[in-house]
Amino acid sequence: MNIPMKKTGFAALAGAAALAITSPAFAQDAGVPAETQYILNTFSFLFSGALVMWMAAGFAMLESGLVRTKNVSTILFKNIALFAVAGIMYYLIGYNLMYMDVSGWIGSLSLWSADDAAALGGDFSGGYSATSDWFFQMVFVATAASIVSGTVAERIKLWPFMIFVVVLTGIMYPITGAWTWGGGWLSEMGFADFAGSTIVHSVGGWAALTGAIILGARKGKYGADGSVHPMPGSNLPLATLGTFVLWLGWFGFNGGSQLAMGSAADVIAIANIYGNTSMAAAGGVVAAAILTQILYKKVDLTMALNGALAGLVSITAGPDTPTIGSAIIIGAIGGILVVVAVPLLDKLKIDDVVGAVSVHLVCGIWGTMAVPFTNDGASFGVQLTGVVAMGAFTIVASAIVWLILKFTVGIRLSEEEEALGSDAVELGLEAYPEFGKGSQRF
Repeated sequence: MNIPMKKTGFAALAGAAALAITSPAFAQDAGVPAETQYILNTFSFLFSGALVMWMAAGFAMLESGLVRTKNVSTILFKNIALFAVAGIMYYLIGYNLMYMDVSGWIGSLSLWSADDAAALGGDFSGGYSATSDWFFQMVFVATAASIVSGTVAERIKLWPFMIFVVVLTGIMYPITGAWTWGGGWLSEMGFADFAGSTIVHSVGGWAALTGAIILGARKGKYGADGSVHPMPGSNLPLATLGTFVLWLGWFGFNGGSQLAMGSAADVIAIANIYGNTSMAAAGGVVAAAILTQILYKKVDLTMALNGALAGLVSITAGPDTPTIGSAIIIGAIGGILVVVAVPLLDKLKIDDVVGAVSVHLVCGIWGTMAVPFTNDGASFGVQLTGVVAMGAFTIVASAIVWLILKFTVGIRLSEEEEALGSDAVELGLEAYPEFGKGSQRF
């Protein structure tokens, strides 16, 4: 098959590199054999994809640490199940809907299959193996669903949630992806989102926000007088570990989005992306820690963790063009936004268990709008158009799916089931059985 466009609308360097790897003349001019470039590019996709897949473990650990003990097993099951479902749906429909024969708005409704006949015959102009590209694109899909998982935790029914994941990963995400990375209408306008601050994170954030509003808050979270009752998570060491795992996986998320490793220019770009990605996270941690100390007279660990993720989300739209200093500032602003957004959502009585809407939606928008500050090829107007268009589509599509589920099979646990915990009600398996009622300690 023809190799579809991937993640178009990047900065000039990334675009030139991705185009260059398809040219045999480039390989000859660069002094690197085409087959060697093909091998290096394929390896980059596979290695980076493996790092991104490891982010699924990070989300599982982060979310299980931030939910209460009685819901830990369920959140763990959701994270491994949604990753599996996302992969299957991306194979059945998602990839081709996102990349194959995109004509402005949508790709092809067909089953994906690999075609490496040209490379096996000695023609390496495709740049990389078909399956390595599919694998790298596939591991991104589950991230959007993981964002939803954490937000609606502790009160949503298991199987309606999984049905939503099927629609999100198989249809909704691929459609907005086709507008951008698939070479659709936003790409043609010049929308720039290098690794997905909006395409992945904001889309997941909008879906999560819509679900949280329709689902409602956990029982006892908000008082009639507007007071907020904290519901501390079960395991902060686990949440911290999850954050570090996500930080590590993000190098594949952003670095792999260079889409090539066959030249010195590509490797230099990847190194710069790694540096900017890490330092944006650092900026987010420090800013969140300082601001919580100022506002609350104490440092909040959960805010610091979300500050790291806020910095990572913020830099994802444009990790290739800033300096290290600029990356720190972009990440620090993300960390500040999270500290402000989390209590704001509580004031609006929108219950986001892990702070995912504040991290992925708010900072996804900020990161996308920050791109023109360091990328002369990006436009604030076009960036805003992309943010609004993908937000509007995701809100409407998510609301339709959530409401259909609500009025058919139901999406919320009963008050009694919520009190017992989703582990006992839906899994019959506790994550920490030795702490259960009636247990005996020896």
